[in-house]
Amino acid sequence: MDRRAAGLRAEGHLSAERAFGITMRKIRLRRGLSQQSLADRSGYHRTYVGLLESGRKSPSLRTIFNLAITLRVRPSEILSDVERLVRYGKGAAED
Repeated sequence: MDRRAAGLRAEGHLSAERAFGITMRKIRLRRGLSQQSLADRSGYHRTYVGLLESGRKSPSLRTIFNLAITLRVRPSEILSDVERLVRYGKGAAED
């Protein structure tokens, strides 16, 4: 399976992990943070932040809350964006 296919479910929608990564990256960039600065502020390793953003790791509920606090958004905002991406595909990330 190629990299693009790994982030997609069989019916062509994004996986929850990939959708979380896209959402997290969008918020991080909107805040003007690098992966390293997000890692430093949140207490996670930069490699872990990268794995989350690439969809190769699935965050725990605690991680979602910790990252939301660091990124100054509600956890529900993150999950709402993830839900929209999983349901409607990558184009929804550009809302």
